[in-house]
Amino acid sequence: MTFRGVHHVGFAVTDLDEAVETYGLLFGATLEHRDAVAEQGVEAASVLVGASRIELLVPTGDDTPVGRFLAKRGPGMHHVAYEVDDVGAAIDELTAEGAELIDESPRQGLFGLEVAFIHPDAVHGVLAEIVSGG
Repeated sequence: MTFRGVHHVGFAVTDLDEAVETYGLLFGATLEHRDAVAEQGVEAASVLVGASRIELLVPTGDDTPVGRFLAKRGPGMHHVAYEVDDVGAAIDELTAEGAELIDESPRQGLFGLEVAFIHPDAVHGVLAEIVSGG
């Protein structure tokens, strides 16, 4: 499995419009894409800060993964996403290495990318996402 690098860093926020505006004012971020990802219970905005991508996430309900994250921890860093060539193959290799996964098969994420999440316990307390494409 080849990791291409960090695809994005995701942040849980309470107000998506305000967060996009703040990142624009403070860091010169430009809005790349914004959409709802119903399967994950979020509305997400991808902003570019220079050559880096930041994903801002607001939950569509309290009983969603990001909704529960905000209730427990408040706004802040939610996950780090790593780009791979093939999410399915990466899942197989991570499973073979004994990593605890949240997703046993790829699902659709922002931009229509294939994604899968690795449990924070497998990555020293940080939720990790693998993505292909984009």
